[in-house]
Amino acid sequence: MLAILHPNVDESSDEYKLTWETLERLPGIDLRIHTIQGKEQKLTEIYLLGNTQAIDIELVNALPAVERVVRISDEYRVLGRHADTERQTGFSYNGIDFNQETLNVFPGLCAVDNPDNVELMMKTLHELGHTTTRMGAYKPRTNPYSFQGHGKECLPYVFELAGKYGIKVVAMEVMDSSEIDEIDDALEKAGHPTGVMLQIGTRNSQNFALLKAAGRQHKYPVLVKRGFGITLNESLNATEYLASEGNTQVIFCLRGMKSEFGAPHRNMVDFGHVPIIKRLTRMPVCIDPSHSVGTRAIAPDGILDIAHVTAQGITAGANMVLVDFHPNPEEALVDGAQALKLTELSQYLEDVNLAWNTYKKRLAIWN
Repeated sequence: MLAILHPNVDESSDEYKLTWETLERLPGIDLRIHTIQGKEQKLTEIYLLGNTQAIDIELVNALPAVERVVRISDEYRVLGRHADTERQTGFSYNGIDFNQETLNVFPGLCAVDNPDNVELMMKTLHELGHTTTRMGAYKPRTNPYSFQGHGKECLPYVFELAGKYGIKVVAMEVMDSSEIDEIDDALEKAGHPTGVMLQIGTRNSQNFALLKAAGRQHKYPVLVKRGFGITLNESLNATEYLASEGNTQVIFCLRGMKSEFGAPHRNMVDFGHVPIIKRLTRMPVCIDPSHSVGTRAIAPDGILDIAHVTAQGITAGANMVLVDFHPNPEEALVDGAQALKLTELSQYLEDVNLAWNTYKKRLAIWN
């Protein structure tokens, strides 16, 4: 059972105290609080865990701080929709809204290689009025002898340049809880010139210790990529590990399924699952066309395969795009074969905007 409190409820108020004390006295029930900070208001939700079938829902609904009560299903207890269309989706972070009604594009370097390319990438984004990017400092690789990323050594200049060019959020993969601490330390020393969105990669979608560690920190939102070789349900449950630890600023990312049926693409593109995830959960949904396609091949119509599948995901309602760009893809240290060129960025963003407008027109037809 979920008790949704009135917006901006004061936890020191008599109404809140009475509500909490009453719920605490319910036999066999554990309470867990989650807060969602939006741009204009804070929402507080109290989860009642245990044998809630015996609880009188009207009793809880009548408590002074409670706005309404929702019975929740077993699946996706925190992030699920639970047949309640009024619950807020998403969150705001560093001045940017991430929810199921917005679209944010994160073009950038799959792996940071040197300061010059980082600056050129961010300078180009700035000139196009763009404020979000991806920058890979830590890189999980199948081959132990492949480039593993510069790690904490590159964080100071990545954050400094992000501040210089007005980048508000940098998406960055982590593989261990110690790397979250390194990011935190580097941001602190740099004076917090930008924000960071942590990424949990497909290989770590069932690294439960890392998921819990990312959930215990509430400073940074977290993007969780679908795991290859596991079901969609198992991947969605990975996000519940974060939410169960208190971090509900979570985005779910589709990045293609590991399957030979997707050849010649790197993975089987799974962007048809965008509306399913939005129906099952309150999370914004991201698509990663670069790792789905894995090549910068061009169709006979002159459009890049990556651009084609991006449009497919956006017209299905995707809320975020994580895409690889590089000043010189041939020189990229990681995944250069799938990186688009900076000279293609303006076209790509224009195409994204066209697909987003098409989605909004589709909404108008069906609503």
